[in-house]
Amino acid sequence: MSPTRSRTLVVIAVICAAAAWLLAGLFYSSLPPLPWTAVPTLLLLAVVEAWSGRTIRDRLNRGRRARRKQGREPGREAVARIRPMPPIAVARTAALAKASAYAAAVIAGLGAGFALYVAGSLSKSIPRGDAFVALGTFVAAVALATAAIYLERSCLVPDKPDEDDEARGG
Repeated sequence: MSPTRSRTLVVIAVICAAAAWLLAGLFYSSLPPLPWTAVPTLLLLAVVEAWSGRTIRDRLNRGRRARRKQGREPGREAVARIRPMPPIAVARTAALAKASAYAAAVIAGLGAGFALYVAGSLSKSIPRGDAFVALGTFVAAVALATAAIYLERSCLVPDKPDEDDEARGG
């Protein structure tokens, strides 16, 4: 599985924005007002994924630092404190992060396209409310995509230090 590229997410968001703009032009009058609940939900997911990324990165790097500090093999006490993550858990987390990034790109594109469509009617109360919700959804989805990319990058196992680096002490 290759790392998610930001450029791919931007392309997905632009395509979804264009589709949302076109579909809003056809069906906006028959749609109910946009629900605001997506904004806090996406923000909560972004916080959880960013926190998970920090935790996973610390756990993956902690084992490496303990081995480096204590020589090649850490002592029994250090092994008990490290609690390494099972490789399958790291792989599943990386897959979740990749899926979250793609879903966030789709949601961000839909929010942006909808906001662009209703931007011309901001003098009316319902389109103005929809514009605020759509912009909030866009911002929250961008935050989720950013956190998902961070989580995915955090799942990368650090490279083993070269023997030359160990001989130099660093």
